Amino acid sequence: MALKEYSAGQAFNGVIGRTFDVSEPSWPAPLRAKEGMPNVLFIILDDTGFGHLGCYGSPIHTPNIDALAADGLRYANMHTTALCSPSRSCFITGRNHHSNGMSCITEGSTGFPGGNGIIPFENGFISEILLEQGYNTYAIGKWHLTPTEQTSAAGPYNRWPLGRGFERYYGFLGGDTHQYYPELVRDNTQTEPEKTPEEGYHLTPDLVAQAKAMIADAKQVAPQKPFYMYFCTGAQHAPHHVPKEWADKYKGKFDGGWDAYREETFARQKKMGLVTKDAELSRHDPDVQDWGKLPENERRLYARMMEVFAGFLEHTDHYIGELIAFLKEIGEYDNTLIMLVSDNGSSAEGGPSGSVNENKFFNNVPDDLEQNLAAIDDIGGPKYFNHFPWGWTHAGNTPFRRWKRETYRGGVSDPFIVSWPKGIKAKGEIRTQFCHAIDLVPTALDCCGVEPPAAIRGVTQAPIEGFSLKNTFDDAKAEGLHKTQYFEMFGHRSLYHDGWRAVCPWPGISFVESGRSFGDPLDHDMLTKLDAEGWELYNLAKDPAETSNLADKERARLIEMIGMWYAEAGKYNVLPIDSRGTLRLGEPRPQIAVGRTKYIYYPGTQVVPGNAAPRVLNVAHSVSVHVTMPKDGAEGAVFTMGGNDGGFVLYVKGGKLIYGYNYVADQRFKVVSDSDVPAGDHVLSFEFTPTGKPDLAKGKGTPATVKLLVDGKQVGQGDMPVTIPIQLGLGAGVCVGSDNGSPVMLADEYKPPFAFTGTIHKALVDVTGEPLEDKDELIQAYLKSAMARQ
Repeated sequence: MALKEYSAGQAFNGVIGRTFDVSEPSWPAPLRAKEGMPNVLFIILDDTGFGHLGCYGSPIHTPNIDALAADGLRYANMHTTALCSPSRSCFITGRNHHSNGMSCITEGSTGFPGGNGIIPFENGFISEILLEQGYNTYAIGKWHLTPTEQTSAAGPYNRWPLGRGFERYYGFLGGDTHQYYPELVRDNTQTEPEKTPEEGYHLTPDLVAQAKAMIADAKQVAPQKPFYMYFCTGAQHAPHHVPKEWADKYKGKFDGGWDAYREETFARQKKMGLVTKDAELSRHDPDVQDWGKLPENERRLYARMMEVFAGFLEHTDHYIGELIAFLKEIGEYDNTLIMLVSDNGSSAEGGPSGSVNENKFFNNVPDDLEQNLAAIDDIGGPKYFNHFPWGWTHAGNTPFRRWKRETYRGGVSDPFIVSWPKGIKAKGEIRTQFCHAIDLVPTALDCCGVEPPAAIRGVTQAPIEGFSLKNTFDDAKAEGLHKTQYFEMFGHRSLYHDGWRAVCPWPGISFVESGRSFGDPLDHDMLTKLDAEGWELYNLAKDPAETSNLADKERARLIEMIGMWYAEAGKYNVLPIDSRGTLRLGEPRPQIAVGRTKYIYYPGTQVVPGNAAPRVLNVAHSVSVHVTMPKDGAEGAVFTMGGNDGGFVLYVKGGKLIYGYNYVADQRFKVVSDSDVPAGDHVLSFEFTPTGKPDLAKGKGTPATVKLLVDGKQVGQGDMPVTIPIQLGLGAGVCVGSDNGSPVMLADEYKPPFAFTGTIHKALVDVTGEPLEDKDELIQAYLKSAMARQ
C-alpha cells in the first residue's frame, strides 16, 4: 500500500481516531522536483577571450568544449560586463551588475548602492530558486561574490555560497588563487589540498573530482532528483599554471607572434560563420608591441608565455571533458542543460611585457624584462604567479579591439555555448542574437518551466532584468528579445541598442594615444567633455569589430543613444562613475569588528583574509609571538602574511630568528638575528619603522628599518629600500604557526607549510607605532600582559 502524503500548506488528510487501529496515517510530502526537469550546469571560464577556444577559431586545442558546441549551439553575440565579480553576479542572479552592487570586483567596492559589493537578497540567486523546486545545488571553484571583509571565520556567512542557496561548496572565495597552493574552502570552513605540487596536485582536476563526487553522492540515493551546479574554474585567470608537459605541446606554435595569431584566427572565424564575410579585423592596437621589431629573446619569452597559457587552456578542456564524460556515464548528459561562458575578455593585467607576478599590476609596480627572461624555464610552475603580455591579450579577443576592464567588444564579447540534447534539436549551429550575462538565469528557468518567485525566504524579489534565449534554440532567425544593454567599467562606457553600439572609452582608445593610464581619475568636468566629444558609434551588422566610427555621420542617433545610456544608468544604480582602478583596493570599508590598534591571533585557527586583517602597509607596526622553544631547538614559521606574490614572514631557522620580506616577487629581503633563540618561554618580535614616504603611483611603499627582538631586546636590524605599496599577496592573510599555501620566501629557504616545531601560545600585531624596546627590561612581562588583555 502506497504511503499517503499531503503537500505543504494543505491540511492533514489522514484519519486520526482514538487508537492507531482506527486511524490512517499521512505524511508531509517531501519536496520533489517535477518529473523530467533538466539538470542545469553553468561552466564559467575565467579571462577567456572570444578568440581563445578552438570552436571560436583559435589554434588552441579544446576538443571537449568543441564537442559540446557541436552537440549544441555557439552564440556569436554574447556579452559580459568586462570584469569577473560583476559578470558572475549577472550569471547567477539575472540582474545587472550595478543592480547587484557589483560595479567592480568585491575588493574594489565603494560606499554607493551600485558598487558596495553587497548583492541584495531581493536579487535571488538561481541556486535559491531551484533549491525550492527540489534541486540539489552545488557550487564549485571560484566564488568572488562575497564582500571581502566578510570572508573571515567571523562571517557573517549569509553571503557565502551556503548562505545563497547552495547546499555544498568547494573552491576559493577570492578572485584568483595559486593553482598549486590554492586557498580552499569546503562549505564554510577553510581546508587544505590533499596533495602537494610535488605529488601532482593542481586545482582544476581537484575541482572536477569534487564536482563528480557531489553529483554521484546524491544520484546514487535519488537518481531522479535534478541538480544545479555552478562550476567555475580558476583557469584561465592568472596565475597561468599548468604542468610543463601540457605547455610543451605548443612549443614553436606561437613563434609567428600575436598579429599572425589574430589574422589566422580571424580567417577561421569567417569560415566558421562567427563573423560576416565582409567584416574587418580591428587594428593592431597601439599599446601592443610590434612583434617583428622585438629582439629575439623577447619573442622567445612571449612565445613561451603563450605556450603556457595554451597548455593551461587545453588542460582545462581535458578536465571539463572528464566532467562531461561522467554525466554521460551515469546517463544524465542528455537531460542536462549546459551553459559554458567566460566572465570577460582576455586579461591585460600582465602589462606590455608580461609578468612573473600578477600582484605587481595591483601595486602599480612595473615589470622587469630581465627578471621575466630569467624565469622562462619555470613559467607555469608553482614558483611564479605569471601572466602573458598585452599582445596575447589582444590576440585572444580576436576579432575585437581592446580587452578586460574596457567596454569595447574585446572586453565584453565572450564565447557562449549551450548544449541540451533532450531540449535542443539543432546541432552545431551558430546563433547571432544579442545576449548578455543577465540572460543565463531567465533562460535556465524557462527551460526548467519555473517562474521567478515573488519572494525567497520571505524577501520580496526584484524583477529579473535579463531575457530568455530559449526561443532561439531551434530557430536561428528568432527575434532576439534583448534590445538594449548598457555597459560601464572604471568609467569606460557603452550602450548596445538594436544592432548599434555607442562607446565612450576611458582613459582613451589606447594608452599611447590618450596619454593616460588605467586608473586615471575621471572628474566631473572631464565627463562633461567626454559626453560632448568622446562618444563613438558603430553599426554592428556591418562592422562587428568596431573599426569604423560613424559618430559624425549618425549624430542624431548617437545623441539619442547617449541619452539612453543615462536613462539606463539611472535605472540600474550606475552612478557615480569611478575610474580609480587599483586605488579602489585601498578604500576604507566597514569591518565586522570595531576598529582597534592591537590584534591577538592564535595557532591552529583559520587564516584571517587580508581584508579582515590589520592594515600594516606603509605604517609603523610590530608583531610579537609568544613561543616555547624546546631544549633541542625548533624551526618553522611563527607568523605569516602573504605568499609567493608578496608578503612577509617571521620564522626560526638554524637557531636564528629571521624576518623575510617579499616585495611582489621582485626583490626579497632578510633580516637575521645576531644570536640563536634560546630554549624556554620567549616573545619573538619584529618592529617595522618607516623611514620615508610611499609613492603609490610608482608602485613603491615606504622604505623601512626592521628590528628583530627577543623578549624586547634587539638581536638584529636591517633596512629595506622599498616595500609593497597597496596590497600584499592576492591571498594574503594572517597565518600563525606556519606558512600555508604558496611560500613567502623561495624554496631554497624553506618549503611550505614550514610549520613551527616548538609551541606557539598567541601572537600580537600592534599598529600603534609604539616601540617595543624597554630599557627597564620588563618588556617580556609587558608583552605577555598586553596579549592577555586582548
